Amino acid sequence: MSEGYYNSKKSDDICGDVCSQQGTRAALGMSRLRCILRGLDFKTCMFLFVIVPMGIFCVYFHGLKISYFLRPLWESPPKPFHEIPHYYHENVSMETLCRLHGWGIRESPRRVFDAVLFSNEVDILTIRWKEMYPFVTHYVILESNSTFTGIPKPLIFENNRDKFRFVDSRLTYGVVGGRFMKGENPFVEEAYQRVALDRLLRIAGIEDDDLLIMSDVDEIPSAHTINLLRWCNDIPSILHLQMRNYLYSFEFFLDNQSWRASIHRYRTGKTCYAHYRQADVLLSDAGWHCSFCFRRISEFVFKMKAYSHNDRVRFAHYLNRDRIQDVICKGTDLFDMLPEEYTFKEIIGKMGPIPHSYSAVHLPSYLLNNAEKYKFLLPGNCRRESG
Repeated sequence: MSEGYYNSKKSDDICGDVCSQQGTRAALGMSRLRCILRGLDFKTCMFLFVIVPMGIFCVYFHGLKISYFLRPLWESPPKPFHEIPHYYHENVSMETLCRLHGWGIRESPRRVFDAVLFSNEVDILTIRWKEMYPFVTHYVILESNSTFTGIPKPLIFENNRDKFRFVDSRLTYGVVGGRFMKGENPFVEEAYQRVALDRLLRIAGIEDDDLLIMSDVDEIPSAHTINLLRWCNDIPSILHLQMRNYLYSFEFFLDNQSWRASIHRYRTGKTCYAHYRQADVLLSDAGWHCSFCFRRISEFVFKMKAYSHNDRVRFAHYLNRDRIQDVICKGTDLFDMLPEEYTFKEIIGKMGPIPHSYSAVHLPSYLLNNAEKYKFLLPGNCRRESG
């Protein structure tokens, strides 16, 4: 009798019978999938079918948050400013104030030009111009029929011109046509409009050593800051202005880290209108930056879609009006982002809603003199009109 051969070792081919099976392609596919799963242990299955999908989900919905939280690992903080102490009291003479800053006093004040690009900030522009009215020689404003993101827009300033009759004798208003370049980086259109503003300033008659205020509409230099700089000699040729940072209204004080506004002693052929860091000198406590400080929810929606950072609107529900109203009253972030800081300590310290502030001390005088009209900007009035 012949003996058979027996092998006691287990076969490594756990799916060896799949190839011999007969059936439809779908059935064979399912058989192959089952045999592959039989070859995976529990931990591997958990990783592939739980951990990996959760990771993809988190990156998709919270990728920007993760990027901002890890910012200290890939970006160093900018060089610190040389901060100039700011002295002011209404009962102190201008000569004394100039001396306290280390400057002399002029025989007559410089001319002051305030130049802005305008989008849709009618209320804040009114407060800005009223605040600086006693000391500004000429206002220059440029408007476009296009947002920075290439969306057609009406000429909102032109349509509200009657509200600004008080500056008519000092105003140069210009309109620049949008280029409507689809898919282009919004900062390119913004730069194009700032170059056009340079040309408009020359039309307005700016001359060497005039003071030029470069800031967004919602960055408001205080009146006494402008008066100080127009009267004092030997001020820096370019001086950035530190501003108190507010969000949605003067109820939500964020920090003192707003610095992009600047004042320049104009030099023909040298001075170019810009909104980035141009010097290392910063004058302390020189005004207010009230970002997204609108009367109507519709104005919030417009700006979210129109300004250069519109890529932060990652999901359509961010533009939901009920959500926006809820965000305003809570003092949370419209774009569900983490703070833009350079250290983990600062990021963690600013996480969560902005604390409510109930101080309305040292705010623009026109705002307080017309508190009923602008109550949406004052503490305790977070509800907005729908628009």
